[in-house]
Amino acid sequence: MPKYSIIIPVFNRPDEIDELLASLTKQSFHDFEVILVEDGSSKTCQAIAGHYANQLNVRYFFKENEGQGYARNYGYQRAEGEVLVVFDSDCLIPPNYFKEVNDYLGLHQVDAFGGPDTALDSFTPIQRAISHTMTSFFTTGGMRGRKKQIGTYHPRSFNMGITQKVFQKTGGYRIPFMGEDLEFSIRIITAGFKTALIPNAFVYHKRRTNLIQFYKQINYFGRARINLTRFHSGHLKLVHLFPLIFVLGFLCAFILSFLDQKLGFLGIGCYVIYLLLIFLEALLKSKSLKVAFYAPLTALIQMSGYAVGLMHEAIQKFRGLDPNKKYIDLY
Repeated sequence: MPKYSIIIPVFNRPDEIDELLASLTKQSFHDFEVILVEDGSSKTCQAIAGHYANQLNVRYFFKENEGQGYARNYGYQRAEGEVLVVFDSDCLIPPNYFKEVNDYLGLHQVDAFGGPDTALDSFTPIQRAISHTMTSFFTTGGMRGRKKQIGTYHPRSFNMGITQKVFQKTGGYRIPFMGEDLEFSIRIITAGFKTALIPNAFVYHKRRTNLIQFYKQINYFGRARINLTRFHSGHLKLVHLFPLIFVLGFLCAFILSFLDQKLGFLGIGCYVIYLLLIFLEALLKSKSLKVAFYAPLTALIQMSGYAVGLMHEAIQKFRGLDPNKKYIDLY
């Protein structure tokens, strides 16, 4: 029996699976199996799975389309490893990932864990700008890549591991999409299990490849935050409303510029300074002018997409509409 089972849900992304499996062949620690769960794709990765059969202990399954949460459960149910690790299909895994995880678990008793995500220099400038925006101090407080967490750490399913005991007690994912991983993490912690961030167990996360896809993904995240409140009250806090406050503040400053130019321009000036700080931060971290120029734009897309998603799903919830009963191709 392998020590680790890697579960990868996939929907119409065979090229991503090819790159992900290629990265797994380079691991310095080899005691793992790979479980590919094809979630009703029309473009399957079965042939790609077969291509790596001589290099990896890989098993391929095809199931009807139900959403990534249930696809992960499907993989959990068939996993033989002691520890179950989930990756998103758009991740690349550094060679020392499982060595870092195995070393950490050898020293610490934890039931569930996760790691940060970052970008490769080979990613496009837009992908690197998106990655920076998602981890920037000025947009998310740098929480996604921070070594020290405020409060209890909630693993996210782009890079998440649990023990078999956790799955047996919790039953895995309750909903198929739209905040399914955070809902699962909350139940893991509520059940008394210990979680931890493993700082060196990072993955390279490609995310979306263009700005329209990024907007759709961020809009989804905003909807997911409201959807989470259908299951766990108290998990919509002021920090989650920052993008909405940001957008409303900008609109107020823009309208005010027509009524009182000094106050309006002062407000808009604050936003210009904010975006300039994001530009400078991106330039310092990426050492790339292209990435730095894209960063303020991706930050604006992040704020507006999340705010619209929050408002949209809040209205849906107020109307009594529940999106959790069937799978929706959200992006």
